[in-house]
Amino acid sequence: MGKIIITTDSSAYLPQEYAERYNISVIPLTLNWDGKTYRDGIDIGATEFYTRLSKSQTLPTTSQVTVQQYLDFFKPLLEAGHQVLHTGISTGISASMNSALIAKEELGNPQGLEIVDSKLVSTALSFLVLALARASEEGASMKDLLELVPVVYPKIGVYFTVDTLEYLHKGGRINTAKRFLGTALNIKPLLEIRDGKIEAVESVISRKKAITRMLELVEKRVGDSTPVRIGPFHALCEEECLALEARAVEILHPIEVIRSEVSPVVGAHVGPGTLSLAWMAG
Repeated sequence: MGKIIITTDSSAYLPQEYAERYNISVIPLTLNWDGKTYRDGIDIGATEFYTRLSKSQTLPTTSQVTVQQYLDFFKPLLEAGHQVLHTGISTGISASMNSALIAKEELGNPQGLEIVDSKLVSTALSFLVLALARASEEGASMKDLLELVPVVYPKIGVYFTVDTLEYLHKGGRINTAKRFLGTALNIKPLLEIRDGKIEAVESVISRKKAITRMLELVEKRVGDSTPVRIGPFHALCEEECLALEARAVEILHPIEVIRSEVSPVVGAHVGPGTLSLAWMAG
């Protein structure tokens, strides 16, 4: 079989230099807003999206990647003789991965195409994608890569705080964070991606304390594990993100920092002011 290509979707918001360096193919998710359709990261970028969202009277909606879009995405890679390992946004957050599985069936379940539920999103997903891409570059087989996923997954985590729970509530992605709704105006929630879903961790009384607590929780989860990689990312709060990054670097001494923004499709569900820290340790 040919070269193994690692593919993902735009929810990872993987910086372009990494996609190019490791030949990672990215399929865009879809955003619908005021009668127009936008391809995530192609037709609309993060800064433009959040600036508009913060002033808009209407909220965008998102659509899963269709089966046909996945067929059009996978076919050229397979026809070129490549093997494809695709991992994208958690099935607990989006149905896009189900479309990928259906597309695989429609293609006749080719031996060279594997679909893996990451149970992750955003920079946390990027860490898994990069771990697979780097292993592939070093000569790992498809079997090796599939066995690597459950090894890497427990090493990855992400905490985040949002400016308001409005977007998560309206988008139906809030899960156990529902218990925060009654006091949403008085607290700042800390959330995480746990078992593929957005779950509540705890609440604090100010954004400053939420950021400090986020760092404490990450430090506790990382423990003595090495090496450490961190991924600070944000939605229209770059200065806070840079400050978070500086503090995380001082505390965790990472070998790699991947700074990114929250993709528009994910941002439609969390809103401007979202600040997050993902990590991979061990």
